Amino acid sequence: MEAVIFCGIQASGKSTFFKEKFFKTHVRISMDLLRTRNRERLFLETCLKTKMSFVVENTNPTRAEREKFISKAREFGYRIVGYYFKTSLKDALERNNNRDGKECVPEVGIKATLKKLELPSFDEGFDELYFVEIKDGKFIIKDWSDEV
Repeated sequence: MEAVIFCGIQASGKSTFFKEKFFKTHVRISMDLLRTRNRERLFLETCLKTKMSFVVENTNPTRAEREKFISKAREFGYRIVGYYFKTSLKDALERNNNRDGKECVPEVGIKATLKKLELPSFDEGFDELYFVEIKDGKFIIKDWSDEV
Protein backbone atom coordinates (compact mmCIF):
# COMPACT_ATOMS: atom_id res chain seq x y z
CA MET A 1 0.00 0.00 0.00
CA GLU A 2 1.34 3.36 -0.99
CA ALA A 3 0.26 6.89 -0.10
CA VAL A 4 1.65 9.47 -2.50
CA ILE A 5 1.56 13.12 -1.49
CA PHE A 6 2.11 15.80 -4.14
CA CYS A 7 3.37 19.24 -3.16
CA GLY A 8 3.62 22.21 -5.48
CA ILE A 9 1.94 25.35 -6.69
CA GLN A 10 -0.89 25.28 -9.18
CA ALA A 11 0.13 24.63 -12.80
CA SER A 12 3.36 22.88 -11.80
CA GLY A 13 2.39 19.63 -13.56
CA LYS A 14 0.77 17.61 -10.79
CA SER A 15 -2.36 16.49 -12.67
CA THR A 16 -0.48 15.55 -15.82
CA PHE A 17 2.13 13.69 -13.76
CA PHE A 18 -0.65 11.76 -11.99
CA LYS A 19 -2.15 10.74 -15.34
CA GLU A 20 1.22 9.60 -16.68
CA LYS A 21 2.53 7.79 -13.61
CA PHE A 22 -0.33 6.76 -11.30
CA PHE A 23 -3.63 6.73 -13.22
CA LYS A 24 -3.78 2.93 -13.54
CA THR A 25 -2.57 2.07 -10.04
CA HIS A 26 -3.70 4.71 -7.52
CA VAL A 27 -6.95 6.44 -6.54
CA ARG A 28 -6.81 10.20 -7.07
CA ILE A 29 -7.76 12.34 -4.08
CA SER A 30 -8.01 15.91 -5.36
CA MET A 31 -9.92 18.99 -4.29
CA ASP A 32 -10.20 19.88 -7.99
CA LEU A 33 -12.29 16.76 -8.40
CA LEU A 34 -13.97 16.32 -5.00
CA ARG A 35 -14.64 20.03 -4.27
CA THR A 36 -15.21 19.67 -0.48
CA ARG A 37 -13.06 18.64 2.48
CA ASN A 38 -15.82 16.24 3.56
CA ARG A 39 -15.65 14.34 0.26
CA GLU A 40 -11.86 14.38 0.46
CA ARG A 41 -12.01 12.89 3.97
CA LEU A 42 -14.48 10.20 2.85
CA PHE A 43 -12.30 9.22 -0.12
CA LEU A 44 -9.24 9.06 2.12
CA GLU A 45 -11.06 6.92 4.70
CA THR A 46 -12.28 4.55 1.98
CA CYS A 47 -8.76 4.14 0.61
CA LEU A 48 -7.36 3.48 4.07
CA LYS A 49 -10.06 0.97 5.03
CA THR A 50 -9.79 -0.91 1.74
CA LYS A 51 -5.97 -0.73 1.63
CA MET A 52 -6.03 1.02 -1.74
CA SER A 53 -3.00 2.99 -2.89
CA PHE A 54 -3.77 6.66 -3.44
CA VAL A 55 -2.32 9.98 -4.56
CA VAL A 56 -3.21 13.24 -2.82
CA GLU A 57 -3.07 15.50 -5.85
CA ASN A 58 -3.51 18.88 -4.16
CA THR A 59 -1.03 21.72 -3.72
CA ASN A 60 -0.31 20.62 -0.11
CA PRO A 61 1.94 23.66 0.36
CA THR A 62 2.42 23.45 4.14
CA ARG A 63 3.72 20.85 6.51
CA ALA A 64 0.40 21.02 8.41
CA GLU A 65 -1.64 20.26 5.28
CA ARG A 66 0.54 17.26 4.43
CA GLU A 67 0.54 16.01 8.03
CA LYS A 68 -3.15 15.10 8.04
CA PHE A 69 -2.58 12.67 5.17
CA ILE A 70 0.78 11.38 6.37
CA SER A 71 -0.39 10.64 9.92
CA LYS A 72 -3.48 8.76 8.75
CA ALA A 73 -1.56 6.77 6.15
CA ARG A 74 1.14 5.91 8.68
CA GLU A 75 -1.55 4.75 11.13
CA PHE A 76 -2.80 2.27 8.49
CA GLY A 77 0.67 0.98 7.59
CA TYR A 78 1.17 2.74 4.26
CA ARG A 79 4.52 3.51 2.67
CA ILE A 80 4.54 7.28 2.16
CA VAL A 81 6.11 8.85 -0.92
CA GLY A 82 6.34 12.58 -1.60
CA TYR A 83 6.82 14.43 -4.87
CA TYR A 84 7.72 18.10 -4.81
CA PHE A 85 6.96 19.86 -8.10
CA LYS A 86 9.73 22.37 -8.58
CA THR A 87 8.78 25.18 -10.96
CA SER A 88 9.24 28.89 -11.35
CA LEU A 89 6.33 31.28 -10.91
CA LYS A 90 6.88 32.42 -14.51
CA ASP A 91 6.56 28.88 -15.89
CA ALA A 92 3.51 28.10 -13.75
CA LEU A 93 1.76 31.29 -14.86
CA GLU A 94 2.54 30.48 -18.49
CA ARG A 95 1.12 26.95 -18.18
CA ASN A 96 -1.89 28.33 -16.30
CA ASN A 97 -2.61 30.82 -19.07
CA ASN A 98 -2.89 27.88 -21.49
CA ARG A 99 -5.70 26.34 -19.43
CA ASP A 100 -9.38 26.64 -20.30
CA GLY A 101 -12.34 27.69 -18.17
CA LYS A 102 -12.37 26.70 -14.51
CA GLU A 103 -8.99 24.99 -14.86
CA CYS A 104 -7.40 28.43 -15.13
CA VAL A 105 -6.48 29.58 -11.62
CA PRO A 106 -6.45 33.30 -10.79
CA GLU A 107 -2.85 34.55 -10.68
CA VAL A 108 -3.36 35.80 -7.12
CA GLY A 109 -4.17 32.23 -6.05
CA ILE A 110 -0.95 30.85 -7.47
CA LYS A 111 1.09 33.62 -5.84
CA ALA A 112 -0.64 33.03 -2.49
CA THR A 113 0.20 29.32 -2.61
CA LEU A 114 3.81 30.09 -3.51
CA LYS A 115 4.06 32.50 -0.58
CA LYS A 116 3.09 29.83 1.96
CA LEU A 117 4.94 26.94 0.27
CA GLU A 118 7.14 24.94 2.66
CA LEU A 119 9.50 22.38 1.18
CA PRO A 120 8.69 18.85 2.30
CA SER A 121 11.16 17.00 4.47
CA PHE A 122 11.85 13.40 5.47
CA ASP A 123 11.20 14.30 9.09
CA GLU A 124 7.50 14.76 8.20
CA GLY A 125 7.27 10.98 7.82
CA PHE A 126 8.05 10.39 4.16
CA ASP A 127 9.69 7.06 3.30
CA GLU A 128 10.73 8.40 -0.11
CA LEU A 129 10.90 11.96 -1.42
CA TYR A 130 11.54 13.26 -4.93
CA PHE A 131 11.84 16.46 -6.95
CA VAL A 132 9.83 16.67 -10.17
CA GLU A 133 10.65 19.21 -12.88
CA ILE A 134 9.41 19.71 -16.41
CA LYS A 135 12.14 20.04 -19.04
CA ASP A 136 11.37 20.12 -22.74
CA GLY A 137 7.84 18.90 -22.02
CA LYS A 138 9.00 15.82 -20.10
CA PHE A 139 8.98 15.06 -16.39
CA ILE A 140 12.37 14.70 -14.76
CA ILE A 141 12.31 12.92 -11.40
CA LYS A 142 15.30 13.38 -9.10
CA ASP A 143 16.11 11.94 -5.70
CA TRP A 144 15.55 14.39 -2.87
CA SER A 145 18.29 16.59 -1.51
CA ASP A 146 17.73 19.33 1.04
CA GLU A 147 18.99 21.90 -1.42
CA VAL A 148 16.72 23.46 -4.02
